[in-house]
Amino acid sequence: MSDKNTSTLQSYVDSATGAVQSAIGSLTGNTSDQNAGEAKKSKAELENDASHATAKIGNFSASSSGAITKDDPNRSDGSWNQTIGSAKETVGNLVGSEDLKRSGAQQNAEGKAQEAQGQLNDFGSGLANRATGAVQGAVAGITGDREAQLKAQEQHDIGKTQQRGAEHDIQKQNS
Repeated sequence: MSDKNTSTLQSYVDSATGAVQSAIGSLTGNTSDQNAGEAKKSKAELENDASHATAKIGNFSASSSGAITKDDPNRSDGSWNQTIGSAKETVGNLVGSEDLKRSGAQQNAEGKAQEAQGQLNDFGSGLANRATGAVQGAVAGITGDREAQLKAQEQHDIGKTQQRGAEHDIQKQNS
């Protein structure tokens, strides 16, 4: 996986470990273990949040791994078509042109579909890159090929950034 400090999987493992440690502390009356377990759970929550952190700047996404990716062109083209379609609808309403209004609504709808296709492309590519990078990294680790491990880690991180960028935009649209 990526850097241990920002791995989603590692955050789940740490959270479970913290819960067990806290429960044991509660059962045995050991407040030190209980507090350490709660602290580990809190740290795991922060790790999980960090592993999902994504910055969007225009058509670029950057993730906590440090990778930067450019969005699929359908995302920006679709967004542009939505904007132009909405403008046509508005002008059509203002001037009373049903044809312009209808044309704008159609372009807006096509833009939404186009943007969604771009998001799916980035999400799918991201998943594929993450999986391929993880598998290749494991193989390289077994064979001791450090250069291949680093290349696989880079592919994994690019995939994570593509996936998180698409997730970020989808969540923004749904809120």
